[in-house]
Amino acid sequence: MLHWAVVFLVVALVAALFGFGGVAGTAMAGAKLLFWVAIVIFVVMLVAGLVRRGRP
Repeated sequence: MLHWAVVFLVVALVAALFGFGGVAGTAMAGAKLLFWVAIVIFVVMLVAGLVRRGRP
């Protein structure tokens, strides 16, 4: 998922470089969304792993 966030970030930077503000804004919003979703999934899996390890 972080891979797609980086792809959207690169698309946003290239679009901004060529002056496509609308496309750049949309791609940046998608990159932010995917980044935060990946972070939330990571934290949930981290907590689940720590809880699971604590059980005998």
